[in-house]
Amino acid sequence: MKYATSIEIDLPREQVVQLLAEPAHMPKWLRGLVLHEPVNGVHGRLGTTSRVVFQIGKQRMEATETITRLEPADLHAIPSSVVVHYDREIVGDGLWQAQRDRIIEAGPETTLWESESEFRFDGFLTRLAGRLMPSSFRKQSRQHMQDFKAFAEQGTDVRQGTN
Repeated sequence: MKYATSIEIDLPREQVVQLLAEPAHMPKWLRGLVLHEPVNGVHGRLGTTSRVVFQIGKQRMEATETITRLEPADLHAIPSSVVVHYDREIVGDGLWQAQRDRIIEAGPETTLWESESEFRFDGFLTRLAGRLMPSSFRKQSRQHMQDFKAFAEQGTDVRQGTN
């Protein structure tokens, strides 16, 4: 299953990249994130492998995330014409996901975040869930992007209030 989503954020691209790259900010906009810790490498660097744990209701999911593409390698002082590429491979129980994000300067104070997601499922129940609920995957990706936008633009923390 593959799909793409995008969102425009009313902040300069450099600020968006820095907010996305800072691991301390992740729980503020990534609903259900319990843990995101490098097990090999340095957070936000090409080739780094991290242990990722999500808690959604009573369901706990653990996966391994590997950064497969990061361009440019230095996220400081990026020329305006350069598109930032941040790709990851996420592997969990019965699940493989490729996440390909592009951060594009849409204007001096505006950033476009384009995201492509590809999922593969292993095992009967996992494949069945993937076939029966593709819209829920797309909806969750869209929610993460909207949560990031609210965090970046207004400081909204998903851990506050009702979620």
